[in-house]
Amino acid sequence: MPNALAVAPMAGVTDRPFRQLCRRLGAGYAVSEMVASNPRLLDTPKTRRRTDHAGEPAPIAVQIAGADPAQLAEAARHNVARGAQIVDINMGCPAKKVCNAAAGSALLSDEALVARILDAVAAAVDVPVTLKIRTGPDPARRNALAIARIAENAGIAALTVHGRTRACMFTGPVEYDTIAAVKASVRIPVIANGDIDSPERARDVLAHTGADAIMIGRAAQGRPWIFREIAHFLATGCHLPPPTVAEARELILVHLADHYAFHGEASGVRIARKHLGWYVRDLAGGEAARAEFNAAGTTSAQLAAAQRFFDRLARAGERLQYTKGGGVSAAGTARLAVDGAQRQAATPWAGEALAA
Repeated sequence: MPNALAVAPMAGVTDRPFRQLCRRLGAGYAVSEMVASNPRLLDTPKTRRRTDHAGEPAPIAVQIAGADPAQLAEAARHNVARGAQIVDINMGCPAKKVCNAAAGSALLSDEALVARILDAVAAAVDVPVTLKIRTGPDPARRNALAIARIAENAGIAALTVHGRTRACMFTGPVEYDTIAAVKASVRIPVIANGDIDSPERARDVLAHTGADAIMIGRAAQGRPWIFREIAHFLATGCHLPPPTVAEARELILVHLADHYAFHGEASGVRIARKHLGWYVRDLAGGEAARAEFNAAGTTSAQLAAAQRFFDRLARAGERLQYTKGGGVSAAGTARLAVDGAQRQAATPWAGEALAA
């Protein structure tokens, strides 16, 4: 990886155009949307689109999901044959649709099955196999350390930890102490994930956890330039200014053109609505613009609406000006310290592992 910044796999978000955009804007690594391991779904139009890597910079990483070791092993082989250079196994998704199929973070409840899956997939392919997990099924059953050791013993090449349990979904404090304990307990690289939404937070999470890299998901929605902002801050200790309106306009219009070419007319308009909504969130006139984007029935109409919005914005000022911080955390180090103290009280073993 050229740097320690990764784009998290997000279903319905991290398609090829978005991954490529994030890579151009400073992300060193990006993982595809998860693809099902069910053999009946390996060659559907949806799966083919999710595993289309044309023009994508290396390393190409594909995330697979499922609960059957043999099916996951076959899915790994199938994706390597289609160009995957890294296979990532999803044991972190908390969505009901995934967990109800006993996949994603539901697997954390069955450590024996986790071991069988990791052994099968690692043996099936000659490329690195990585794993993404949460800290456990629920706060009463945090087993991230046990899963991490199983992963290391199975030959998993790197481990990403989202610092919440399955039950916590995306709410509540992130367990950075748990991530630190995992990092202290294994020799393989550990990637920290969860609420990393600003350069300061990125710096503090790296320092607090000792992680080898950080993975950013929701904070990149509508703000893909967060990767270059973080990279610059980590290298210099100084902040980059927000993008100019002209630069943001150009980046977004190029993203839309790639997006429409990738998804086609009907799906392109529909799927682009969320990206455009994220782009204009917390910008002056954003709500009205969002309604206009959603009402557009063609790609040309939607593109023209985006052009008009940013032309109006340019007349108000040179740079993007967010009314609510643009999704950036204002709490920074203070919140991280509070999160750590709260989690330390709940997981006393974390401090012991760090001390060791």
